[in-house]
Amino acid sequence: MTGRLLALLGLLTLASPAWALTIYKYTDANGVVTYSDQARPGAAVFTFNDRMVEKLDNQVKLETRKHAAGETLLVRNDLYAPVDLELKFEGVQNAVGVPAKPIRWVLPPRSQIRLATLAPRDPSRPLKYTPKLRHALGDPRLLPKPYKYPLPWRGGPFRLTQGANGQYSHFTPKGRYAVDIAMPEGTPIVAARSGMVVKVENQQSGRGNNPAGNFVRILHDDGTMGVYLHLMKGSVTVREGQRVSAGSPIARSGNTGNSTGPHLHFVVQRNVGLAVESIPFEFAQPVGSLPNFAVGGE
Repeated sequence: MTGRLLALLGLLTLASPAWALTIYKYTDANGVVTYSDQARPGAAVFTFNDRMVEKLDNQVKLETRKHAAGETLLVRNDLYAPVDLELKFEGVQNAVGVPAKPIRWVLPPRSQIRLATLAPRDPSRPLKYTPKLRHALGDPRLLPKPYKYPLPWRGGPFRLTQGANGQYSHFTPKGRYAVDIAMPEGTPIVAARSGMVVKVENQQSGRGNNPAGNFVRILHDDGTMGVYLHLMKGSVTVREGQRVSAGSPIARSGNTGNSTGPHLHFVVQRNVGLAVESIPFEFAQPVGSLPNFAVGGE
């Protein structure tokens, strides 16, 4: 079953943009799941969603501190990466100190900043407003530097089953330039570039509640981020706040999240201005070749 599905996905990389493949998911009486491009009674269209769930809201927080003169709004960034912020105010009544335009700021890792202090125009009446905070990982002021990525795995050779702009799932801004590499579960995954580990997920089994499955996000020095998705449960060996070098082991490949077969989904992203999007990148050698075991001194 898996081999057939991977073959179907391989066809997607050769398909014209006008052609799209519909994949059906069927579960038989014994609970065996089959994916196919052929419809059959009881089968449902398989909807792929590569949206990552990174739960940043509990690590980038807007805090309001009330005092005798009014209220002060601060933003705290508990992440190991800078965060691009925008704070604006709606429904403002009886307030002074409200900026005419939304406040934009890039908040460094593990820091906080006071963005505004508001006071009542009439102290006898309540101060009313609704703050709206938007944020995105990364510093949009940084520009990517030329870099050819070593293959981020050990073993192989393996096969590219879906490349950039794939009609199956690589058509969203966050995943447009991603690649899917079919490989057995448990294949060692290594960092393709040095940087800071900023987000990990390690406890998801099967499809779970995160389409990305288990993953590792690494922030590079030029502001780009390498993201490794669908990793095996419990295999992630790095922690948030840890700096890794190219070639360092980070996890093992798996089949978690919204994955139709064992593979590694690898993508390079950057903040383009309050939005994280994938960007084009190059591997240092063809995907179908053996990795360079000299990378990282191995």
